[in-house]
Amino acid sequence: MSASDATHLERAGLLVGAELVSFIELEALPVTGVDPDTFWNGLSSLIHDLTPRNVELVEVRASLQAAIDVWHRERAGQPHDPGQYRAFLEDIGYLVPDGAPFEIETEHVDPEIRSVAGPQLVVPVTNARY
Repeated sequence: MSASDATHLERAGLLVGAELVSFIELEALPVTGVDPDTFWNGLSSLIHDLTPRNVELVEVRASLQAAIDVWHRERAGQPHDPGQYRAFLEDIGYLVPDGAPFEIETEHVDPEIRSVAGPQLVVPVTNARY
């Protein structure tokens, strides 16, 4: 696909669907005050920085899935042994030990997320209408 393809436009070294470019530049960015060049350069940087790691993680996932598939094929027709299965998953690194306790800071987080109890993305239980 080339940048001259009418359905895609070049932005900061990326080929982006024309409809997405239109939405970002004409609808989304104007209400944020973010300059289009700043946005596209930032997105391009993120994509180029994170793509190699994403490729690695997809390969790890494929390797884990292949090992799990083999494990199940080798035991087809046998009764399931949860303890043995858990040990296998730990051996291949699919399950890892719990980490140390930690806390998450909520500085600079919207109040709806930081302090309002309830399923904010559905309907909060504190909403009297429901």
